[in-house]
Amino acid sequence: MNSSETVIVGMSGGVDSSVAAKLLLDEGYDVQGLFMKNWEEDDGTEYCTAVEDLADAQAVCDQLGVTLHTANFSTEYWDNVFDHFLKEYRAGRTPNPDILCNREIKFNVFREYAEILGANKIATGHYVRLNEQPVPQLLKGIDQGKDQSYFLQSVSAEQLRGCLFPVGHLQKSEVRRVAEAAGLPTHAKKDSTGICFIGERRFQDFLKQYIPAVPGRIVNTEGELMGEHSGVMFYTLGQRQGLGIGGVKDSPDAPWYVVSKDVALNQLVVAQGNNHLALFSDVLYCEEIAWVDSNGPIMPTRLQAKTRYRQADQTCQIERCDEGYRVIFDLPQRAVTPGQWACFYEGEVCLGGGIIERTESRNDL
Repeated sequence: MNSSETVIVGMSGGVDSSVAAKLLLDEGYDVQGLFMKNWEEDDGTEYCTAVEDLADAQAVCDQLGVTLHTANFSTEYWDNVFDHFLKEYRAGRTPNPDILCNREIKFNVFREYAEILGANKIATGHYVRLNEQPVPQLLKGIDQGKDQSYFLQSVSAEQLRGCLFPVGHLQKSEVRRVAEAAGLPTHAKKDSTGICFIGERRFQDFLKQYIPAVPGRIVNTEGELMGEHSGVMFYTLGQRQGLGIGGVKDSPDAPWYVVSKDVALNQLVVAQGNNHLALFSDVLYCEEIAWVDSNGPIMPTRLQAKTRYRQADQTCQIERCDEGYRVIFDLPQRAVTPGQWACFYEGEVCLGGGIIERTESRNDL
């Protein structure tokens, strides 16, 4: 029994954190919940589900008989996550705020607040596992379709020490069965997707509130005018929807894809066809890598990497260089996007990751 240890669970109002709290109660911990508010809704936003999520978190805690605390971290979120988000979009890059949110908010500000409330440990509903000895290792979740180690890649071993991930060894279907058997009101709740403060509205409408849209030219790889864009910040590499470009005479049905963005010229560059060479690169550079153990492996070394969440692991070599780190993939990678994160693995161990600064072809080395 662990009744002498107080665990504060980050309650999101979803089924994963609900079951995390239930499982810890079953293990004998003194469980309490903490619901974080990371965005202010008084800016006219009716799309954020925070009110509904808080009600669901409260209903689960009431049923489990545990206390639910609430905390407002919106100032910290703006300063440490959203400000970076805006700077990256202004630079024509595509950031991933969820990774910074985990490092700066959930495993930093949240943890400090939980300790003030008397927590010995904290827990979340992330689909990851932790090997505590001798230095905490971050492991992939058992459910390969739900593994969330990509989103925790920049959280340090010191931040992970004393954290619990009760659902990391379960399949999502098992989590829902546990929730239903326990009668938890979130057992059939749909998984949340995207960023809370953007919600169901069009991404462009949200971003225009903070960054002025400057229309410009869409050109092909030969520099020929193909159309007009509404602002390069609204597009990402590999995107095919929303370009407003028809097919060409030789292949009118072949879709066009964004292959690069020229912020200085305010131009969007496109190419036709899903397998166009301009969509692919096999080298990327990271200025810094946040290694979970703070040291990282001895360089050069061969690892696996992914440059977006749903991607399968890709074999690569990583080495030090003047720009920081050079990552050379065995096979060309499609739509590797500056501003996104490259996450590095050794088998099931997540070693860490870094922001992609730029890409190139191996032939350019």
